[in-house]
Formats: sequence, structure tokens, C-alpha cells
Amino acid sequence: MRDRALLVLACVAACHSIPDAPVAIAYDREACAHCHMLIGDPRYAVQLVTDAGDVLDFDDPGCALRYLAEVHPAVHRLWFRDAGHDRWLAAAEVHFARGATTPMGSGLAAVAAADGLDLDQATALIARAP
Repeated sequence: MRDRALLVLACVAACHSIPDAPVAIAYDREACAHCHMLIGDPRYAVQLVTDAGDVLDFDDPGCALRYLAEVHPAVHRLWFRDAGHDRWLAAAEVHFARGATTPMGSGLAAVAAADGLDLDQATALIARAP
């Protein structure tokens, strides 16, 4: 009985493990959670971890912002790939440069520079787009 209880506790703990750091994306094999196209260009990838522990990946910042506006998930963590560097940017530190040729045409490239659009401005821009 004791072994069974320990097994149940181990399963519960494993099932509730919510990532606090980005999880590797299988580029060219994994589909965007919004548009369902393959995620092929790491420069524009976005990763969302929900409070429930679901890890959702996106191929374009615009897809991620549309998904957030449409679904309203409980966000645990949200990261954007820095378009100019091989690193992730947390939602709290991300800004967006306009005019990039992105996979789904949002034109938004995540950057660390504070002179671009902030997350709220980028979200509003995507909300106005057709």
C-alpha cells in the first residue's frame, strides 16, 4: 500500500511539473499552435507555458499574440526568440521591431532594444490587422 501511495505521489508531481525555462522546439517538425504551419525559422519562434503546464509553440509573434487574444489562456511563462541573437526574451523584457519578413506576415521581430513596440503596443497592432 505504501509503495502504491508513493507511486501516485510521484505521478502527480511529474504531471504538475511546469517549465520555468523555454523547452526545445523541434524546428521543421513541430506545428504552430495557432496557424498549424511548421515552425521553421527560430528567429521568430514564441513559446507559451500555461498555468496548467501546457507548452505551446508558435512560428510568428503575430500568431502568438492572436492566440493570446482569442483564447485568453492563463499564462505561466511567455518567451519570444530574439530575432537578432540566439536567445529567448521573457515577455517582460521583449520589444518588437516592425518590418521584418516573418513566417505568417505579422512583420514583428522580437528584440531586446527598448526603442521598439512594447508587448501591449504589438498586441494592439495585431488586433487591428485583418
